Amino acid sequence: MKSEAPPPPKLPKRRFLVVQTVESLCEGIQNGFWQNHLPSERDLCEHLQVSRRTMRSALEELERKGWIVTAGQQKRRIKPSRSRARDAGAMKKRIGVLMPSSLLTVPSRLAFVLDSLRNRLAADGYAVHFHFNAACYHARAPGKALTAFLADHPATGWILLRSREPMQRWFRDKRIPCLILGSCAAGIDLPSVDTDYYATSHHAGGMLMRKGHRRIAFVVLDRNYPGDVASEQGLMDAIAPRKEMVTLIPLRHDGSTENVCAVIDKALRSPAPPTAYVVCNAAQVLTVMMHLLRRGRRIPEDVSVVSRDNDPILETIVPPVARYDIQADKLAGAICASFRQIVDTGTASPKTLRLTPTYAPWESVGVCR
Repeated sequence: MKSEAPPPPKLPKRRFLVVQTVESLCEGIQNGFWQNHLPSERDLCEHLQVSRRTMRSALEELERKGWIVTAGQQKRRIKPSRSRARDAGAMKKRIGVLMPSSLLTVPSRLAFVLDSLRNRLAADGYAVHFHFNAACYHARAPGKALTAFLADHPATGWILLRSREPMQRWFRDKRIPCLILGSCAAGIDLPSVDTDYYATSHHAGGMLMRKGHRRIAFVVLDRNYPGDVASEQGLMDAIAPRKEMVTLIPLRHDGSTENVCAVIDKALRSPAPPTAYVVCNAAQVLTVMMHLLRRGRRIPEDVSVVSRDNDPILETIVPPVARYDIQADKLAGAICASFRQIVDTGTASPKTLRLTPTYAPWESVGVCR
């Protein structure tokens, strides 16, 4: 009688990331970054950039080791013996980056800038934590949401992405050290680092007019972000000396592919459709170009397209897209230098730093026929 075959070995488990996540959680508890209780799983996943499955395994291990206690649906409470804040000097090293959506959804170029920024600040001894909270951005009066959020996420200073006037005004009135990654709204005097969108669009308008374009469309998200407002003003000022001959056609959309196509169709149906399109967001350049081609407009023979921003995806498009670009590492360096000054001295000089991009004259722009 044959003996029973031995069972196969168990499949190896990928535990290394879980172990690293446990170590990161323990470090955050020990240095006082999280006190009394841990935030939600979703928030923790954003902090540490791991999946829900990895985070749950790490939290189970943390509870097994006696670092935290979970009671029903309540937040995970940190055991007092495990929580000990570092000295005040360590608190000065805590930096928060606030954005309206997950880090996983930001354009690849911006993700590279943020990663470079984190590495630069980490080299200087700063701990950088990314947060996203839609309520802080979309509420007309975000004070309540911001007060609650910052109470749970203490930091010495903040970097704000895609912020608008209500949020900027709240940070200014509360005198919370912050740096606007972007442009400040009118009447808001806060330190900021951004592309010089006015100069960029002014150059785009002048360049298109020199190529004979007299009907220039401006494709922009209908949110009144300060940088977009500056871009529109730059185009308006560029065509002002020839306003009797040149028309600026704002095409405002809600960000969805369907709406971008709808505003393009409306412009194409007009008696005098645009001959050139200046597109604010690199992600929407693809939509604009593909839809124009679908409607029988050749690029650049029939219409020209310029991207105000740059993104690596634009390097793969045929015809190559004319666009404006700032080296991501240069932008990260400017942000890092300004923010270090804010944290160390409480001031920023200059308060407003605008970087001028370089124009790449690729094949999507032609002479108007």
